[in-house]
Amino acid sequence: MLLSVDTSTRYASVALSNGERVVASRTWHSTINHTAELMPAVVQILEGAGLAAAELDGIAVALGPGGFSALRVGISTAKGLALVGKTPIVGVGTLDMEAHPYLKAGMTVCSLLEAGRQECATALYGPDGLRTREDRVCTAEELLAEITGPALFCGEGVTPWELQIKEALGEKAHTVKSPSSARVWALAAIGQQRLDAGDRDDVITLQPEYLRMPSIGVQKQRDRLPQPGRSGR
Repeated sequence: MLLSVDTSTRYASVALSNGERVVASRTWHSTINHTAELMPAVVQILEGAGLAAAELDGIAVALGPGGFSALRVGISTAKGLALVGKTPIVGVGTLDMEAHPYLKAGMTVCSLLEAGRQECATALYGPDGLRTREDRVCTAEELLAEITGPALFCGEGVTPWELQIKEALGEKAHTVKSPSSARVWALAAIGQQRLDAGDRDDVITLQPEYLRMPSIGVQKQRDRLPQPGRSGR
């Protein structure tokens, strides 16, 4: 069984899957904080399946981009469970999770997450489903300058930019608003693929992927922080 944990945004999720089949999942909008809500949700979903954490075959966790504190909670929880059970762990970029269901659409795919300051964290994938660049934070104008042909836009960041996207691209723009629960299903699918391929991350060095650090007292950053020993995904 694979446990998947996503705390990238205010919508948090946990899921339990067996191979390609998700057997249980829970998604909620956090009105307090992920610290108080995540572990009870994990315990509930494991108890519902009659499993102990040490019996898991793997753990998949969303790496971000996303909220600074929220990502820390999710990744710390996943790493703690992996250490206790000596369980393989894989980290997956949140923008990859948002894009995953649409990568066979046969057109450019752009996944978006709100980043504040009228900007979004963005990732681009070609019609072949492969990335065309790394994640970056940008304005709507900067993003749309990169896109000339038909494109599918997905992720939580679609809503605030939908009007601008359609005005700029017209019929070439296809926008999708998936339920927040779909993201953890994608995490489970990508995580299982990596584990099946024998690919796993180092539980000690695995870290969130911030496109910029918190704005208090530090200079704004736009670059993804690299994972030690991992290539960008």
